Amino acid sequence: MARVVRSVALALVLGLSAAPLGGQGGGHASARLEGKWEAKTDDGPRLIVVRADSSAQFGEQVARWRIVGDSVWFTVGDGVWNVYGMRVAGDKLTISGGDLDKPVTLRRVGPPTPKADTLKVPDAPPATARAW
Repeated sequence: MARVVRSVALALVLGLSAAPLGGQGGGHASARLEGKWEAKTDDGPRLIVVRADSSAQFGEQVARWRIVGDSVWFTVGDGVWNVYGMRVAGDKLTISGGDLDKPVTLRRVGPPTPKADTLKVPDAPPATARAW
């Protein structure tokens, strides 16, 4: 479980090359999170696509997300939610807390692209699952 949390944070910090998002988005909050987001890294820009169907994609990797209060919860299908503080302001998304050493800010660069029918969104952990 700790490896998953670290890989999520590492993905965000290094440019979103691994999978973090999970769960079901709800109402107004999910609409604010949907889009194509960019993080600037030493290796160039990295993109994450967040869709209304509660999926998120980083390259070929697909994860599930949901909003709980002012937090975003992510799962990669391992039965564990990883939780980060979230703030959306205009075209900026800042994720903090969890296993991140410092907040990570992404910029919305467009609308989400459609998910290919061949990509499977991980199942959400049960409602009783603990968040880490």
